[in-house]
Amino acid sequence: MNLIVDVGNTFVKFAIFQQEEIIFKCSFDLAHFKAEFHGLFENYESIQKCILSSVGDLDNGMLKLIQSKLPVLVLDTDTKLPFVNAYSTPHTLGVDRVALVSAAVKNYPQQNVLVIDAGTCITYDFTDAEHVYKGGAISPGIRMRYKALNNLTANLPLLETEMPRQLTGDSTISSIHSGVVGGVLKEIDGVVEDYRQEYRDLTVILTGGDSDFLSKQLKNGIFANSNFLLEGLNFILEYNLN
Repeated sequence: MNLIVDVGNTFVKFAIFQQEEIIFKCSFDLAHFKAEFHGLFENYESIQKCILSSVGDLDNGMLKLIQSKLPVLVLDTDTKLPFVNAYSTPHTLGVDRVALVSAAVKNYPQQNVLVIDAGTCITYDFTDAEHVYKGGAISPGIRMRYKALNNLTANLPLLETEMPRQLTGDSTISSIHSGVVGGVLKEIDGVVEDYRQEYRDLTVILTGGDSDFLSKQLKNGIFANSNFLLEGLNFILEYNLN
């Protein structure tokens, strides 16, 4: 069994893989890390190895706790990867994006793949059929856009995320929903269309915390997979053991 530890901007995720199948996953606040980690071994004594991915500063106490139980692969710029990284600044490429590209080359070999991760930020990552990672784009996520309107203006309220009911907002609230969520949907559809103009044979994956919310409103031909990053991390772990 493999333990996947994904430390994100907001939450920590644990996933346990039995070969290529997820048999357990959970998400929690960083403050509960110690209790959640010890609780894993009450039900899954056969965990043998671990990969740790963090998009923020790595907590040494967290790492030492895992190392006291398991051998740990810490995903960083020196980790062996299953694709060619053509990013001009590879040392700045986030480990979350590395994991998504790894999942793309494993699940869709010899295909052009665009991975869209709709989370705190919306990231776009493209890898070609030869498994060469070309790069992509980063834009503000849905919650970041709502918060920016509230923080950077005097009178606009902070709203909960909601699918707009109409194109033309007839109030400040409906105008914000139309601008934020409607804008994100148009952005994603537009980026996908641009890539399809250049790469006719294109597979598009949507993942991340907002993927379920967005997937039903996007055009056809986009596959939603909320576990894509976890699958990529598991693949990197196995790839480094071979």
